[in-house]
Amino acid sequence: MTMFRFMKFPAVAMLMAAPFCLQAQGSMGGMAMPAATASTAPAVGTMAPDFTAQGADQSGAHPVSLSSLRGHVVVLAFYPADRSSGCTHELNKFRDEYSKIFGSDVTVLPISLDSLESHVSCAHDSKFPFTLVADNGGKIASTYGSLMTGRPYASRTVFVIGKDGKIVSRNMKFGALDQHAYDDLTAAIAKAKTE
Repeated sequence: MTMFRFMKFPAVAMLMAAPFCLQAQGSMGGMAMPAATASTAPAVGTMAPDFTAQGADQSGAHPVSLSSLRGHVVVLAFYPADRSSGCTHELNKFRDEYSKIFGSDVTVLPISLDSLESHVSCAHDSKFPFTLVADNGGKIASTYGSLMTGRPYASRTVFVIGKDGKIVSRNMKFGALDQHAYDDLTAAIAKAKTE
C-alpha cells in the first residue's frame, strides 16, 4: 500500500529506496552519486594540495607523494569503492584506453577510501597500469572537496594537474558511464601537456 502511493512520485520512491539499494549491493552500483562540494575544492589555477599516502599497483604496496611527481601531468581520480559497478567500469576504461585517454608522461592516481589491502588485491586482479591510492580516513578526499557529506566514500571527481603542480581542470561530477566525461578529460590532459 505504501509502495503504491510512491508509484505516483517516482523520484520520491527512488530516494526512499536508495539507502536500501546501496546496502543491498554493498557498493555504489550504477546509481547516481551525491555530487562533491565544489565550494571546498581547490580552484583551477591554484596549486594542488600535496599529500603522501600508501598506494598499490601490480607489484604491491608503496608510498605515493604528489610533490614527487612535479614535472609530470597528474590525474587524480577520486572514486567511491573498489569493485563496485560504476568504479569498475571507470577504472577498466582507464586501463583499456590508457594510451587514448592519457597518452605518455601522465601519472594516473585513482583514490578511494578503501583499505590498502583492497587496493593491492584489486590492482593485481585487474592488472591496472596505475597506482590505486588508499585515502585512510578520507583526508585527501576532504582536502579536494571530494568527500561525501556524512558518508565514508569519495565522490567521483577528477582533477588534472599540470607539470607546475597547478590544477588545470577539475570535474566535480565525473560520469563514469558518460563518454563526454572521458572526452573532456582527454582534452584537459592535452591542454596540461602544452602548458
